[in-house]
Amino acid sequence: MSTYKELYNKEIIPALMSEFNYKSVMQVPKLEKIVINIGVGEGHSDEKFIEAALKDLETITGQKAVVTKAHKSIAGFKIREGQNIGVKVTLRGENMYIFLEKLIKVALPRVRDFRGVSKNSFDGHGNYTLGIKEQLIFPEIVYDDILKIRGMDVVFVTTAKTNEEARALLAKFKMPFKR
Repeated sequence: MSTYKELYNKEIIPALMSEFNYKSVMQVPKLEKIVINIGVGEGHSDEKFIEAALKDLETITGQKAVVTKAHKSIAGFKIREGQNIGVKVTLRGENMYIFLEKLIKVALPRVRDFRGVSKNSFDGHGNYTLGIKEQLIFPEIVYDDILKIRGMDVVFVTTAKTNEEARALLAKFKMPFKR
């Protein structure tokens, strides 16, 4: 079992129960899933960019990624409906906690001039989105093997009802928020 899952069960649940005066353990917010998405702008014209992004995402998460397609045509971006425009992976359970731990303890400290993640990226329903500028912060990615430096969106979906509950939950996981 991952150390972050144990941390949640042994320390975070009791801490949040006392902080928010929950009556039941079931009221305590929990991390439901982590969705990682890479948009591949050139993917509609050249398939190798999609394949490279798929390989990178699968290397980082250790789980099979899926290709995302355009829902509608956008002439300004030369995109037609149904074209491949990105890749994503949804992590749950054990893989989710392993990725969270790797992100907080290994990847984020490797960001140049890192001062913490924004406190304002909550959506009002207890979900948090983190933008990463390049995939190189993950130790599994070998610089010489990448086709193009890409950013990614990491979305933390929680069962929290408010931003304050979600912020408290992520802070207990030692998410490095800006002071």
